[in-house]
Amino acid sequence: MQKIRGKPLHYNLPTMKTDSIFTKDDLGYLLNFKFDNTYPFIIAGPCVIEDAETAYNIAGILKDYSEELNFNLIFKASYDKANRTSINSFRGPGIDKGLEILEGIKAKYGIPVLSDVHDVREIEKAKAVLDIIQIPAFLSRQTDMLLEAAKTGKIVNVKKGQFLAPWDTKYIVEKIKSVGNNKIILTERGVSFGYNNLVVDFRSLIVMKEFDALVVFDATHSVQLPGVAASSGGRKYVMPLARAASAVGVDGIFFEVHADPPQALSDSANSVYLSSFKDELKGILEISKRHA
Repeated sequence: MQKIRGKPLHYNLPTMKTDSIFTKDDLGYLLNFKFDNTYPFIIAGPCVIEDAETAYNIAGILKDYSEELNFNLIFKASYDKANRTSINSFRGPGIDKGLEILEGIKAKYGIPVLSDVHDVREIEKAKAVLDIIQIPAFLSRQTDMLLEAAKTGKIVNVKKGQFLAPWDTKYIVEKIKSVGNNKIILTERGVSFGYNNLVVDFRSLIVMKEFDALVVFDATHSVQLPGVAASSGGRKYVMPLARAASAVGVDGIFFEVHADPPQALSDSANSVYLSSFKDELKGILEISKRHA
């Protein structure tokens, strides 16, 4: 394996050969992870930035949890939910205010930050703050989005579309690698199963690992029930599915958390309670260690 060597992550990221394999060690080097790779890294945060105070509070509590349980944390929150079902749904503070908040969280807590981009024109501005650029599931086949994100040299996390088979992600990886970037994460978030329902085929986590990318299981969105007027979800299934993914052996797990999920302005039905997150996560991490 070719190891990454280069400047700290807030400078230009090093170039890697596209035929090398991106590993958790490489990710840890780029993101200055504190802990070893005994456990999966955890991507967590509110679905959307509701306001600065809420985002900072959640980030601070998650940072404390990561220190107590010895897992590496990536903070996630969207500055704009451009794919909300209803025109009346809350979208977030927008790119400028949102990135300002994420940059402040990154500086205060020393944790890497991730957010999703919904337009090619956002990428140039977003790359100045984000450590990981996320491509939403509905845009996972959009070549221009993938290429522009890859050209930044940043780590690119692609949500597997609900309409894609796991082996179709091979072409996503090829597109990103075509511009010389192999810092790729593929995230499973369920596949359409009839109308207004998703199902997880855990074989996909194994299949996607064949394409030399890190693989993450999105426990929150995998229990989403996409709706016509508004999406619902099954919060009670989030942690059981995360336990299953840990047993399979994923590189990371993705959760959306909130202090008061029923009052959350996005994904309220499937976000996890922040108050119970630490204790539930503890068991999940132990499962992952036993199956490593």
